[in-house]
Amino acid sequence: MIQKKILRSGVISWALFLAVWWLGSLNYDGYFLPSPKESLDSLVLLFQDGTLGADIAASVGRVLKGWLLAVALAVPFGLLIGNFKTIRWLIEPILSFFRFVPAIALTTLFLMWFGVGERSKIALIFYASFFPILVNTIAGVASTNGALIEAASSLGAKKARVFFTVVVPSAISHVYTGIRLGLSSAIICVIAAEMLVGSDGLGYLINSSKLYYKTSWAFAGIITLAVIGFCADRLLQLFGRTKLKHYGVK
Repeated sequence: MIQKKILRSGVISWALFLAVWWLGSLNYDGYFLPSPKESLDSLVLLFQDGTLGADIAASVGRVLKGWLLAVALAVPFGLLIGNFKTIRWLIEPILSFFRFVPAIALTTLFLMWFGVGERSKIALIFYASFFPILVNTIAGVASTNGALIEAASSLGAKKARVFFTVVVPSAISHVYTGIRLGLSSAIICVIAAEMLVGSDGLGYLINSSKLYYKTSWAFAGIITLAVIGFCADRLLQLFGRTKLKHYGVK
């Protein structure tokens, strides 16, 4: 029983990973593959001088702005498109085309349209987050049990009431999944945007490490990014399990 708990906790997996990383670093210098200790030392140093904290704040702020804007627009649009077949038939061909265009491919256009400041980065994050949320919301509405809709209608419920009491609750688990996927896309996109056109943020930190021959800085940025993404997803999971459990969210 104790052995299973240890295995499930991930302690052994992380210990093996760190051991392999450390052994690998013994064969190379710190520029090519810094050791776990060198990476941790750089992380602590960057945090102490304020660089890491400022970069975290910049990246997290951009992610939240772009992702929340995507949630605010994609969810209602997805519910609307999914609920009306005519609109869905009109939108789906265009949607199927653009959702396969990665946000990073639009960087040049967004820089021309929105400039090199914050707006272009937030627009890229919005674009990357929008489609996963929209597609999942539409799928959630489309997968609503028709028998439930017919039962509500036969009891005298009008279309608006059926929509808000049957369709929307049925789609919430899909919407929730889309929001989680949108967040992961936002985090991936902000790093790419900051690496290409940023002057701060974790992506800029990772990219600028090569200018100073500080590979350990890149590892520090990557570790920080992974921790932020992991914690953000865990918070969303906790919210889903506690607040949305009765909608089928697990």
